[in-house]
Amino acid sequence: MSRVFVAYYRVSTDRQGRSGLGLDAQREAVAIHVAGRGDLVAEFTEVESGRKVDRPQLRAALDLTVRRRATLVIARLDRLARNVAFIAKLMDSRVDFVACDMPEANRLTLHILAAVAEHERELISQRTRAALAAAKRRGTRLGNPTPGPALQCARAALVAAADGFAANARPLIQDLRAAGLGLRAIARELNRRSVPTARGREWQASTVRNVLHRG
Repeated sequence: MSRVFVAYYRVSTDRQGRSGLGLDAQREAVAIHVAGRGDLVAEFTEVESGRKVDRPQLRAALDLTVRRRATLVIARLDRLARNVAFIAKLMDSRVDFVACDMPEANRLTLHILAAVAEHERELISQRTRAALAAAKRRGTRLGNPTPGPALQCARAALVAAADGFAANARPLIQDLRAAGLGLRAIARELNRRSVPTARGREWQASTVRNVLHRG
């Protein structure tokens, strides 16, 4: 008996949703995975910002997956798993799921990725608050209508966050480099392990180089 699949896609903005930017690649990945394994009975596309918590299309996809005793299929777990709202809904639903980029993933994988995502967000938030507090102690007027001091404070917070992320990521990168991997190979390995960059994007050779240079 062939399996039944329900696909869930996500794009970040209305413009991306209308243009199909990123959506075609997700559909292609799902089609390749489903081919020969079963039937794709429905597709749900969420157009949302990264901060949006409510996901009506995800709820609909999960409901249909339960009713049809299907498997929820997503194209990119490494991206969606950094969204805590997505993880919470998926874990609560207890539906079967498969990710095209990480088919071996299980509920333990989701817990680990969620913990890493929340930890990194909290670290960035703490560094930002610390940088703002330090600026205030120095006498910088936060909220000053003159943009100069505010911009300087924002830049300081960003630099502090980037330095902290680099300090956390550098040991792993150095281990991979000691194993003989070049910058591009290290970037591929980090992406394979679903290690997020400071901005939640995929690693590039230049990103790896920047982390090393910050050391």
